[in-house]
Amino acid sequence: MTDNKPKLHDVKLRIIKQLSDGYFHSGEGLGEQLGISRAAISKHIKGIQEWGIDIYRVQGKGYQLSSPIDLLDLDIIQSGSSVPVELFPVIDSTNQYLLDHINERPSGSVCIAEYQAQGRGRRGRQWASPFGSNLYFSMYWQLESGVAAAMGLSLAIGVAIVDALEGLGAEGLKLKWPNDLYFEDKKLAGILVEMSAQTGGVAHLVIGMGLNINMKVDGSTIDQPWANLNQVFTGDIPSRSEIVIALIEAWKQVLEQYENQGMAGFVERWNELDNFKNKPIKLLIGHKEIQGIGKGINQQGGILLETEQGLETYLGGEISLRKVE
Repeated sequence: MTDNKPKLHDVKLRIIKQLSDGYFHSGEGLGEQLGISRAAISKHIKGIQEWGIDIYRVQGKGYQLSSPIDLLDLDIIQSGSSVPVELFPVIDSTNQYLLDHINERPSGSVCIAEYQAQGRGRRGRQWASPFGSNLYFSMYWQLESGVAAAMGLSLAIGVAIVDALEGLGAEGLKLKWPNDLYFEDKKLAGILVEMSAQTGGVAHLVIGMGLNINMKVDGSTIDQPWANLNQVFTGDIPSRSEIVIALIEAWKQVLEQYENQGMAGFVERWNELDNFKNKPIKLLIGHKEIQGIGKGINQQGGILLETEQGLETYLGGEISLRKVE
């Protein structure tokens, strides 16, 4: 369910906008600007902190963010994009929003958010989604070739993400089968492909991505090593709005190519980016564990594993990939 009562958050969003410059703002000054009391400002600050924003208060100075926030700008994003884009300050899930509005949006429609209350990854895992820190991004796509053709879609989208970010100056990006972006053996982004329905052979898909840009949550809340996008740029990191524009155009181009060529057009590039190529890994399939040497993917997007029995191929949604230490 989307945040369909934005006025409930209006004051919090206005406070965040004031604080986004990174300077101190007194409670009294914020209250005068917004027409509310200092006590009300204090209450809203506590609510903002629950969104994952680090705000601290210094006696005599007021409130300050631990670091400035680069807020998304819908006008800039829409002017640079060839598809319709919706931006929500607060939402349950960008994927769920598009799944709930499939019949009301054209193929290619994008939903982005500053904060997700119920972000999710594969197999229903929670995706940490603090306000303004990362990118929470989903696109609706009508795959004319049908649901069977969607098997390798997360792999093609992974290639699109790397190409878009490298075009902005990122370096050292890798991919992990079947749906993760890696940097220095740490997770940088996750991809989630969900199907709403199939009509007349057309698969109605929602492709979501959570991309860490400036994640500062307590590491104990995430069960694996993670990286931030600001680590992969040698120069200045582009604005979050610039990153969104680049991703939208890259996804659209790759999805159109995927529609015409299928997975075959992306195998070589994906294998170049494989974080576990020629490394010992183990696949976890339910309670079964298979160890071998990673050998990339085949033409269908299946992972190739060199085991004692020879070269084996694995497909399926319940496979986890782990590096052998």
